[in-house]
Amino acid sequence: MNAVGLHRKLEENAGLLIFGILFVSAIGGLVQVLPSVMQESLVAPEAGARPYGPAELAGRDIYIREGCGTCHSQQVRPLLAEIKRYGPYSRAGESAYDRPFLWGSKRTGPDLHRVGGRYTDLWHRLHLLDPRSVVPNSIMPAYPWLGERPANVGDTIQRKMRALRMVGHPYTEAQIEGAPQALEGMMEVDALVAYLQGLGVSSDGAAP
Repeated sequence: MNAVGLHRKLEENAGLLIFGILFVSAIGGLVQVLPSVMQESLVAPEAGARPYGPAELAGRDIYIREGCGTCHSQQVRPLLAEIKRYGPYSRAGESAYDRPFLWGSKRTGPDLHRVGGRYTDLWHRLHLLDPRSVVPNSIMPAYPWLGERPANVGDTIQRKMRALRMVGHPYTEAQIEGAPQALEGMMEVDALVAYLQGLGVSSDGAAP
């Protein structure tokens, strides 16, 4: 059967056409997925990478809950303009303990992957509670409720750390047991600031 005949047969047989589309899509998917699974450097933590502590982990959950990833990416691309503005480009091994990944692609606000240490805790706190108090032209919404809610709620942080340990995060039982104490007295804004201050500074050579 020549190419014209095969094409005609595919057009006339909906089931065969669907199978062909799925087959070609599966090949394309494997070509994209297999290298990231098989290449060790893309899945192994790089030197200096560490799992999030209790405050950072709680802050990361708040970051996700409040939709911060809608406007902020966490992926500095290997382009000169981005490196000059944000710092060293992001590497796969830095995100080994990120579940889910928060790379993103939308930048209504700046990329945050290297924001750790660029501003003081007080600046971040003011910026989150009332952005225009520190950046007059900011279009970021205010999050005043973060200063009113406690960061530690029941045994949530312990259950989360145990779940993450099951997928490879090296938390010890002592760290898990002490997690509630690490969050004692903290409000949600404090946890979120702890998370932001840790971005981009846990890997060797990654700090701005």
